[in-house]
Amino acid sequence: MASTRDVRGGRRYHQLPPLRPRFRGAFVMLRCVLPFVLLALAPLVLPAADPPVFRAGAATSNITPEIGGDLIGGFAPYPSKHIHDELHARCLVLDDGQTRVAFVVCDLLGIHRLVSDEARRLIAVTAGIPKENVLISATHTHSASSALGSDRFAHEQTLDDYQRFVARRIADGVRRAVNTLRTAEIAFGSVEVPEHVFNRRWAMRPGTMPPNPFGTVDQVKMNPPAGSPNLVEPAGPTDPLVTFLSVREPSGPPISVFARYSLHYVGGVAGADVSADYFGMFCDRLKELLGADHQDPPFVALLANGTSGDINNINFREPRPRQAPYEQMRYVAHDVAANVHAALADLTYQPWVRLDARYREPVLKWRKPTPEQAQWAADTLAKPVADPTKTDLSRIYAERTQRLAEYPETTPVPVQVFAIGDAVLGSMPCEIFCEIGLEFRDRSPLRPANMISLNHGYYGYLPTPRHHDLGGYETWIGTNRLERDASVKLLDELIEMVQEIQAARKAK
Repeated sequence: MASTRDVRGGRRYHQLPPLRPRFRGAFVMLRCVLPFVLLALAPLVLPAADPPVFRAGAATSNITPEIGGDLIGGFAPYPSKHIHDELHARCLVLDDGQTRVAFVVCDLLGIHRLVSDEARRLIAVTAGIPKENVLISATHTHSASSALGSDRFAHEQTLDDYQRFVARRIADGVRRAVNTLRTAEIAFGSVEVPEHVFNRRWAMRPGTMPPNPFGTVDQVKMNPPAGSPNLVEPAGPTDPLVTFLSVREPSGPPISVFARYSLHYVGGVAGADVSADYFGMFCDRLKELLGADHQDPPFVALLANGTSGDINNINFREPRPRQAPYEQMRYVAHDVAANVHAALADLTYQPWVRLDARYREPVLKWRKPTPEQAQWAADTLAKPVADPTKTDLSRIYAERTQRLAEYPETTPVPVQVFAIGDAVLGSMPCEIFCEIGLEFRDRSPLRPANMISLNHGYYGYLPTPRHHDLGGYETWIGTNRLERDASVKLLDELIEMVQEIQAARKAK
């Protein structure tokens, strides 16, 4: 039996007799094993780790240049005389708890590679986002300055004041978007808006094709006379799909809508006005439709240029009507915004999706003039200028031909892929033909898959090999700068990056 002993205060406690030898060993073993048993059972009894939180933040930075800065939407720059609407760098940051990415869409005709490099360097320092996880693209508005420098054909250049300003403002915008990061949910949508997109490359009746600046005749013409009886058929398809992602606070106010549409631009400004074109009007209109005009933090819409290298807003089957400045631009912007707004009502939001980013710089050849083209350029420039007040396309392309001859043999070309949940966004630094975007959509192993143009630089138009054979403005040397098979090589790179993301996800 157990014995008892007196303790202070007269209390008694029971003392167990010593363990018999045969039980003493079992007790020692239990004492050694018990900690490991408890450790193994800990996951069953401890509270589960908090699930990852998806967050989003958005902001804009004003990048409007001074009045008097050159507008370069045409063949020759000319100074601006008025600012109709401000230009912006529109920024969206997404964070899945492990990976953070940033998207920036700039109201610019183009952006030089060095500007993107500097902006991403600043973003890495000030916002902590790796440069490979940042996408910076230009809308290609033709009524804005560019961040391509004073000589947009200069391969090597030093950043000018405006380029440095744009780089800093992009970095500021991303940093501000990071400052507004908050718990969010995300959804993806699309809507077809076919009535605003038309292929601008046309086959014409035999004998009616005018010569090109090189003195030869192409098989297709860019922007032929609208309503002409000599038109036969367009040389390629269109992409009517507006695709977008939407982020909002959980069952609460909207944070941002990031859309893309394959429409070159609309145009129709007054005189030498600075304008963000329909891209900016779309963003403003969508904000109005959502009732987010005075929201704090501000709602931010982004509209990127899809794959519109051969697409514009002109219905060439009919004569073009006369319109007031900004009339057509506003009509297109408001209609696209209304379609997106209606589609937003049917979305199903997710509380979390995985984010992945891939970035590569495959090395491609610059396009070089043939000996015959080089001789033509020299002969053309040796002739006296016929009329300095008129645009001489032959002389312009002779100069461009000689400039490309001075380029190095090869160049690294930045390409990028983002996977946002199952949705994929690819990009190239070119004015990409519509067919390339459609092929990416079909070939990508992750869906939906879409592309945007003019990221991290301006490398000219990107036709397919088939379109190179047809000729036309977009294929002329100087308009097109990369090797003939560049579209094939770059698209293969994008598909490989998507496959890499898919494999990495399966491995986990």
